[in-house]
Amino acid sequence: MKKYILLFVLLFALQSYAQKDKTVFELKPSQSMIITGKGTGQDAAINPYKDRNSIAIIENLSENSFTVRVQYKGDIVKSFVMEGNKKTMVSLRKGFELYLDSNLEATAKVEFKDGVN
Repeated sequence: MKKYILLFVLLFALQSYAQKDKTVFELKPSQSMIITGKGTGQDAAINPYKDRNSIAIIENLSENSFTVRVQYKGDIVKSFVMEGNKKTMVSLRKGFELYLDSNLEATAKVEFKDGVN
């Protein structure tokens, strides 16, 4: 019986670890993906600081570029091209939405940290 409990705990730990790395996204050609801002069940990545200012750390893990777009209430606040194999930080105020738009296949990694209020 102890072996089954240990096995269950190990499987749970592995699943939790695997879910932790869900900040890596495969962007298909002509795809626009909202990264954060729409609400529970619709976010591609969970921003633990969504109720205050935060910083998104975006890393392009591929050779192809993609566009990073920040919106607030439907208006584009900032938009720029993220070149291949580059890393940048984007300031997100409370209520801002982060999008990644790609015309070519690309891979991106997004992490969040607490921003200065």
